[in-house]
Amino acid sequence: MNNKNFSKKSLPDDFKDLQEDFLSSVEDIDDVKRNQLKAELSAALLGISLENEEKAKRVAQLIIANLELKFLNEEKANRAAELVTANIELVYQNKEKGKRAAELVIANKELVFQNQEKARRTIELAIANAELVVQSKAKEKLALELLKAKDRAEESDRLKSAFLANMSHEIRTPMNGILGFSELLKEPKLSGKRQQEYIDIIKKSGARMLNIINDIISISKIEAGLMEANIHKLNVNNKIEFIHQFFLPETTKKGLLFSTKKPLKGDHAFINSDAEKIYAILTNLVKNAIKHTETGAIELGYTLKTDQQIPELVFYVKDTGIGIAKSRQKLIFERFTQADISNKMAFQGAGLGLSISKAYVELLGGKIWIDSAKGKGTTFYFTLPYNTKLQQPESSKIKDNPEQLVEIINKKPLKLKILIVEDDDVSRMLLRFVVKTYSSQLFEARTGVEAVDIMREHPDVDLVLMDIQMPVLNGFEATRQIREFNKDVIIIAQTASGLSEDKSKIIGVGCNNFMLKPINKNKLMLTIQEYFKS
Repeated sequence: MNNKNFSKKSLPDDFKDLQEDFLSSVEDIDDVKRNQLKAELSAALLGISLENEEKAKRVAQLIIANLELKFLNEEKANRAAELVTANIELVYQNKEKGKRAAELVIANKELVFQNQEKARRTIELAIANAELVVQSKAKEKLALELLKAKDRAEESDRLKSAFLANMSHEIRTPMNGILGFSELLKEPKLSGKRQQEYIDIIKKSGARMLNIINDIISISKIEAGLMEANIHKLNVNNKIEFIHQFFLPETTKKGLLFSTKKPLKGDHAFINSDAEKIYAILTNLVKNAIKHTETGAIELGYTLKTDQQIPELVFYVKDTGIGIAKSRQKLIFERFTQADISNKMAFQGAGLGLSISKAYVELLGGKIWIDSAKGKGTTFYFTLPYNTKLQQPESSKIKDNPEQLVEIINKKPLKLKILIVEDDDVSRMLLRFVVKTYSSQLFEARTGVEAVDIMREHPDVDLVLMDIQMPVLNGFEATRQIREFNKDVIIIAQTASGLSEDKSKIIGVGCNNFMLKPINKNKLMLTIQEYFKS
């Protein structure tokens, strides 16, 4: 059987079954591939001899198996290629995953950083809010303080205006007495009694004006921090008694009972403190009590308090006057408060006494307070250390009573060569009249230069009364030059300055002593007596 003839024949049924079984086992191929496999299988089967059908069947099975193996190998190659591609894709994907993982790590770090920044910003915001709250409160407090300061400034301006108005009144009133009664002294045929009456009024008016000036100077020194204490030994009983005797005529005239309490006796009544400031404090308080008390009594005294580490004296001035309302008690020691002329409690006076008293008490190591009720009287208290250890020489008894001194000096008149150095004509004339009784020869100079020249010409001068403020050559320089050639002459300075540094400078240039203007005749005589006892 040739191939031509065989090709025209159809496949046996068994071969067809084998062909269909093979083709049905092949999956996942398209129709073109399936038809190609079918044609190849048909050609292979038709070439097999039909004589031996069983052998042909086996050959056919073998051909089919080979074809199937070929197909499978092709499929394996395809799958291997696909696997390589898949592996390449997997490697790429793994790289991408690694890259994405790295990006994720960075993103996580960035997220953590952002979260930390958010937390930090939250904390900062909380702090800023807290600070804003504090600042708001501070602003509110500052606004309130500014409002209070504004109110205080307005009140201060109002009180200062009232003070100036009252001060003008306080200065002009005694000046009116001085100038008015000085003019009346010129009247002809004026009786001696009337003349003495006018002179007393002039003296009282001058003393009143001097008190005002002293208060102003004291306040100025306190505000400038120049106030100092002059500590020495003193007897508190003597101070109490002196003030009692001084104000007794005034209280008696007003119908008030004025009593004292002095529990310490003998040497126990001595302390070391500033006598002048204690006198000023007590005087201010007693004057204040008399001013505000119309009926009843005033008591001045002290008690000794020993139930603490440092014993102290508690002074008091008690009255049965009009009293002070609770609302005003905190302001009672403020400067200018008492000068409020719109206040019904404002009376004659500059309104500086209590402020000065408070400063003096604190300077001496004590404290001051008030116990009062409106309409029920007032008690002022202040304390001083009961310091008795510093034993300094006590001033002589004659010094506490200048009137006795004048009597003694008058009995033993001094005959001194005296040089008055003063550029003011009135002051020079006053000194001339004061010392002429006690001088054998009197020289006068208007400048420091004239004073130095007179001292060179008359080296036997006993006493120089040296003014400090002078033109051409002041008292400081004049004294210094005089001391270059005369160490023995007694030089007593006259000064209107109460500043402690001026006092130190006066003694430093060579003056033996100094006196504050206006010059008190009795005190001047006392000072002269101390230097010329023999």
